[in-house]
Amino acid sequence: MIGRVPAEGGILYDEETDDEEGFDETSGEAEAPARAAIDWAEPERDAGGLTGAELIQAFVRHLPNAPGVYRMTNAAGDVLYVGKARSLKKRVTNYAQGRGHSNRITRMIRETAHMEFVVTRTEIEALLLEANLIKRLRPRYNVLLRDDKSFPYILVTGDSRAPALYKHRGARAKKGDYFGPFASAGAVGRTINSLQRAFLLRTCTDSVFESRTRPCLLHQIKRCAAPCTHEVSDADYGRLVGEAKDFLSGRSQAVKTAIAGAMSTAAEELDFERAAIYRDRLAALSHVQSHQGINPAGVEEADVFAIHHEGGISCIQVFFFRTGQNWGNRAYFPKADPSLSPAEILSAFLAQFYDDKPCPRQILICEPVEEQALLAEALSEKSAHKVAILVPQRGEKKDLVDHAMANAREAHGRKLAETASQARLLEGFAATFKLERVPRRIEIYDNSHIMGTNAVGGMVVAGPEGFVKNQYRKFNIRSTEITPGDDFGMMREVMTRRFSRLVKEEGKPDRSVEPAEDAGFPAWPDVILIDGGQGQMTAVRAILKDLDIEDCVTAIGVAKGADREAGRERFFTPSDSFTLPPRDPVLYFVQRLRDEAHRFAIGSHRARRKKEMVKNPLDEIAGIGPTRKRALLHHFGTAKAVSRAGFNDLIAVDGISETVARLVYNHFHEDGAK
Repeated sequence: MIGRVPAEGGILYDEETDDEEGFDETSGEAEAPARAAIDWAEPERDAGGLTGAELIQAFVRHLPNAPGVYRMTNAAGDVLYVGKARSLKKRVTNYAQGRGHSNRITRMIRETAHMEFVVTRTEIEALLLEANLIKRLRPRYNVLLRDDKSFPYILVTGDSRAPALYKHRGARAKKGDYFGPFASAGAVGRTINSLQRAFLLRTCTDSVFESRTRPCLLHQIKRCAAPCTHEVSDADYGRLVGEAKDFLSGRSQAVKTAIAGAMSTAAEELDFERAAIYRDRLAALSHVQSHQGINPAGVEEADVFAIHHEGGISCIQVFFFRTGQNWGNRAYFPKADPSLSPAEILSAFLAQFYDDKPCPRQILICEPVEEQALLAEALSEKSAHKVAILVPQRGEKKDLVDHAMANAREAHGRKLAETASQARLLEGFAATFKLERVPRRIEIYDNSHIMGTNAVGGMVVAGPEGFVKNQYRKFNIRSTEITPGDDFGMMREVMTRRFSRLVKEEGKPDRSVEPAEDAGFPAWPDVILIDGGQGQMTAVRAILKDLDIEDCVTAIGVAKGADREAGRERFFTPSDSFTLPPRDPVLYFVQRLRDEAHRFAIGSHRARRKKEMVKNPLDEIAGIGPTRKRALLHHFGTAKAVSRAGFNDLIAVDGISETVARLVYNHFHEDGAK
């Protein structure tokens, strides 16, 4: 239930209906906790015109003394802060008093023009809902988990005669056993590579597996047992699958002992070829474990967190331990106000981190956090098993936390150095191109196509902390009036679509106003870099003029040098064109920006081209969904056979009515004759 101040008084609660969507929304969010239905029969009262502490005071008189979540928004409707409370009335009263607050909270209160409330049954529900809303709404004054990609897992499938070994990321919809999480896709790839050599499990798709008539190359190089052509019996392959699951479940020593025993037996029987196979499998298993770093004997399942906070930047290092094995680590740099303590940042981080991820039975942290017991109880309820949050003081677990802390300090130092270097480069960039201020957002554009086919425009974004990948965009060229290969026309379409939408959504920026230090990452670019020369720039500036935004953004062209040689690029600004000395740091910086745009555009083009190559003709028929397409392909074998089928043959397919059969037949036969 959402509460707001109605037109004439009291608190009115209605259902939440303002779900926002955008390019960077995380799919598959955890469902928000159930909310208590509370009706308020008090007379309505007008709260119009109030802002800041006065507005908050208007809410206080009508708030319940119950747990819930509140959010504060500014006059433009942007969410400033999301918080939870054991008692909404008491918590919001603290804001209304207007004293004893930090500068950050004072600014937030001053900007508040509206508040909304969710009443929950328990404080645990409030905590889980708060984390969910923070991740979805990304308020300016909250601690934000910025790098929130899902973790990769290893999947051993369970819906096939011969289970396969895959890398998996995302929802666990496929039947099978999942092992992880791993810190990176590279760690999963290396582990699968070694597991192939150790257990000879297949990694091919089910369609390839079912269509094989002879073993593939992986069997020849001894990385697959070839169950597809029954080179190994189903029972023997099942034993290999069982050994792989045992190894990934932490029973690695028992698996290695069994393989070593089989190797010794084969050697005693003078079957040296079989003994060599077991030897290679043992070597592959040792290779897996050697890439897992330290493997603590006393920690079966835990995540280890350590935070280092200095210079306005926080680094949280996370290590993952599952089944007694170390599956890697990752560093996070959450966005947080410098005035917050490390414990406050870590507490907010933990709630968001496990909002859409499975939680281990133990969480080891470097220092106590606020409401530690409540957080443990909330995660236990969400995970359906007991979760303990511990601050180890001695022993092996303390060593793990210390190790994570050392890694956090090192990653923090690297981040500070990179940030300082990026700041110097941006200052040099501003001086070189005579900009009024150091740019906070640079957008770089490039196109990619082959003879005009599958044309894609790419936009990458860079800022004070490097490339901002969640702001990247790709533009599939749609216009049918553009001559194939017309780079000017493609760039014109990309620019028009990008800035027309930006003006509509954000309005024109006021460049005379200096942005606040704590302002978020801007939506409007200060500079756009175009991979092209004077012709491209003429087209771009004409578009900016047509949209009446030529004074809102600086456009710079980057033309390749003579013989397309790197280091001899020519730059085109609104007033001049010039080159830079070969070893100028700004030149290297611009080259890196240009190369990233080139990489992204080519990658997007290849993905579109690949999708086009495997497109099924049945996808073009309106009314033919996945189920009917599957029925047709199962009956006829291929889309080509479907196109040749007669009307009566189509009707004979299960699930295909006469109307659908006529649609399919008419799609492939222009005359429509049966």
